[in-house]
Amino acid sequence: MSLLIKGGTIVTHEESYQADLLCDGNLIVEIGQNLTPPEDAEIIDASGKLIMPGGIDPHTHMQLPFMGTVAKDDFASGTVAALAGGTTSIIDFVIPNPQQSLLEAYHQWRGWAEKSHANYSFHVAITWWDDSVGTEMENLVKNHGVNSFKHFMAYKNAIMATDDILVSSFTKCLELGAIPTVHAENGELVYHLQNKMVSQGITGPEGHPLSRPSSVEGEAANRAISIANTLGAPIYLVHVSTEEAVDAIRYAKDHGHTVFGEVLAGHLTVDDSVYQNTDWETAAAHVMSPPFRPKHHQDALWKGVQGGTLQTTATDHCAFCVEQKSMGKDDFSKIPNGTAGVEERMMVLWEKGVNEGKITPNEFVALTSTNTAKIFNLYPRKGCIRVGADADLVIWNPSASKVLSAKTHQSNIEHSIFEGMEINGIPETTICNGKLAWHEGKLLAKSGEGQYIDRPAYAPFYEALTKRQELNQPKAVNR
Repeated sequence: MSLLIKGGTIVTHEESYQADLLCDGNLIVEIGQNLTPPEDAEIIDASGKLIMPGGIDPHTHMQLPFMGTVAKDDFASGTVAALAGGTTSIIDFVIPNPQQSLLEAYHQWRGWAEKSHANYSFHVAITWWDDSVGTEMENLVKNHGVNSFKHFMAYKNAIMATDDILVSSFTKCLELGAIPTVHAENGELVYHLQNKMVSQGITGPEGHPLSRPSSVEGEAANRAISIANTLGAPIYLVHVSTEEAVDAIRYAKDHGHTVFGEVLAGHLTVDDSVYQNTDWETAAAHVMSPPFRPKHHQDALWKGVQGGTLQTTATDHCAFCVEQKSMGKDDFSKIPNGTAGVEERMMVLWEKGVNEGKITPNEFVALTSTNTAKIFNLYPRKGCIRVGADADLVIWNPSASKVLSAKTHQSNIEHSIFEGMEINGIPETTICNGKLAWHEGKLLAKSGEGQYIDRPAYAPFYEALTKRQELNQPKAVNR
């Protein structure tokens, strides 16, 4: 069945214009004025509304086994929340245990994700290193549509990647045309400070930000960028939360390096005062890494968004309930790290970005969809509205309002870091693979209808990187 969307204003990262839009199968097949619907077409009236590319969240953790438990939202419930918020694709993370085969872990996650309602793809984490890891990275890139690899610079004694692992993996990424991504926090310092806080009797959630000050992120961001730049590799920093990390990215970009930055909707809007809440459950609900920061860091993040230093918005959606958070009742370092947000991301960015004059609707599209598609080589299949592109769309009502609350969200947890935030401008209809997936508050997509997205290697930015490498090949002196 085809789907005709009539009377809306199409908003892309480049332009806004009024037109009808016809989807057939899973593709956009026609865009124009006063289109005549095919006989079997379903018709949606989008008058007074905006038609935008479906959101792409480049950072989620559905069903993640972490810190002795498993995240409450699996690929079914998590992707329902995504569709409810206008997001049609997520890029989740395969995180092998140290010494586990990358391919074994990848197939494990692929199996878990078969129940997805929305589209999905995977970054694969590098948690250990020997020659077999490099071989499996090549297999993943060439045969399984993976073009990005994640490196945790935190979580000592678990999944932390040391500098020698970063060097080996970044080098392999460059060889394969993939992009290394990093969680930038100095794991040694965090481990030291966690022990110091506990020894001083600070065991509650307030110890979490104290053990992860902004300087540990700034140091790690500078180090990761320096390693990548020395090797000639690109780099993507996930969940940038500090002024120091924004400055590190801006400095590198100003000096011609290929560096990308991601910011979470939560870090743009929530500050560190949440950890001072006298209710333990409320404070613990906000424990995630990096933690929420003092307000001046939020100002720096917004300037980073406005100035193009930070290109993408994500959520790091990793939902743990009160019972799971209570595992750290007597020791904050044992509170499972993670918050939800895949449903709220686009609404929060619209309210705090577009409605407050910080970004335009076109920049909103770039930040929530197009830039991610370009960096991870999905564009123009995803992240745009043109004939031949995938029919992943959101119909946005700029004049509708709602209040965000855990009572009404789709996530399986009992709290929301955006509780009580009033939103003006909401997604009313989400179209995934050419079908109505979420419409007027109802889920229409079925479990398993989400498709795995192959992401080819050598995204367009690699053209300049490769040329640079060729021109800067070292030469021996002929004596």
